[in-house]
Amino acid sequence: MKGLLVCLCIIASLYSCKPNLEYKKYLHDPQLFSNTVHELNGVVMGNNFPPMIAARNYTYGAIAAYEVIAAGYPKKYSSLVGQLNGLGTVAKPAANMPIDFELAALLAYIKVGEAVTFPEGSMQDYKDSILNLARSKGLPGNIEKASQQFADSMSISIISWSKKDNYAQTRSSEKYTVKDLPGRWVPTPPMYAQAAEPHWMEIRTMVLDSAKQFAPPPPIPYNLDDKSGAYYQQVMAIKNAIDSLTEEQKHMADFWDDNPFKLNVSGHLMFATKKFSPSGHWMSVIGIAAKTAKSNYDETVYAYAKTSVGLFDAFIQCWFVKYTYNTIRPETVINKFIDPNWRPYLQTPAFPEYTCGHSTISSAAAEVLTGIYGDNFAYTDSTELEFGIANRSFKSFRLAALENNSARFFGGIHFHPSCIAATKEGKQVGDYISTKLKMKK
Repeated sequence: MKGLLVCLCIIASLYSCKPNLEYKKYLHDPQLFSNTVHELNGVVMGNNFPPMIAARNYTYGAIAAYEVIAAGYPKKYSSLVGQLNGLGTVAKPAANMPIDFELAALLAYIKVGEAVTFPEGSMQDYKDSILNLARSKGLPGNIEKASQQFADSMSISIISWSKKDNYAQTRSSEKYTVKDLPGRWVPTPPMYAQAAEPHWMEIRTMVLDSAKQFAPPPPIPYNLDDKSGAYYQQVMAIKNAIDSLTEEQKHMADFWDDNPFKLNVSGHLMFATKKFSPSGHWMSVIGIAAKTAKSNYDETVYAYAKTSVGLFDAFIQCWFVKYTYNTIRPETVINKFIDPNWRPYLQTPAFPEYTCGHSTISSAAAEVLTGIYGDNFAYTDSTELEFGIANRSFKSFRLAALENNSARFFGGIHFHPSCIAATKEGKQVGDYISTKLKMKK
């Protein structure tokens, strides 16, 4: 009996010394990374950042996370050093340090994501909740410390690089000059807000040689005198479409609205409603695609990083076009010359019409995601469900981008030729980035 008790004690001792790896199951779950992107998405939405600034925020955070993963899995991924404009060096992990690279990637994403355009601390409570739960699941202190140190070092590298992209300089650039000239953009109701980010084309691109690299042809010349001409015809096409929208077309427009700050006016009452921006919508799609494909943690981070770069450069490309031509919105033309009481189905964004920003970035994102997950990748997009808008399903990313093309027209905020040109422009940007970046070995 005494011998049996000794054996049982030895077995119990050995069992108690077995490390608790439950924390890894939690921290290495790719859904945790997607949840963290969603958390940042909420912070971005709450602070009213326009879509191109939101894209900047997501992109630098995703690159920081990816560089951590590339350092941890060098046989599977290549660093973006030397591939992204101006990125000459990043932090390296110290030798023999017990780094959990998935945790370090998450911490780097949080630190850079909140620091690029926000005061530090906007995601502190969220970060603390993750670490507290991981500790309760057995996260060793030395692994947490080493992971945090590497995350901090990588964050410093990426934040330092981000500060050289000309963003700070454009904060004090000259504002758009409103001129009541034929065919030129002017502020639209109900906010009559000044033009958003007229110098965004001056931001350093990630991969493109310049903002002009894939410029589309000029817009249809402004001419309302020729009733049989192309310009007048596109004006009447959008007016007639909005005057007779079907429920399906309204759902399509609402689903792709993605207005981060809509001003609602009812009599003397005014209030704002918020949703994810176009770039935020595609952050959600990446997470849905990763989950649908059952991507592991590192593959999920890779998908976010590569697609974010596509969104970043597509916005710069499109904004160069927008503020080259400064074209008037359909609402302004129709109200002034055809019907003063006409309103688009969606609220008109505060920047020039040609080309369509959402169609550009959606097409770019679709091309990058197609390069990652393949064509004919069917998924259901549930992004808008939390805003009370029903899901939509797509048989491929490209078909989703094409629907967005139509949705902006049905929203009454873009002439359809502008959406078509934007889709082609975005596809070129996305294809270029998808093929030029060498990330997954």
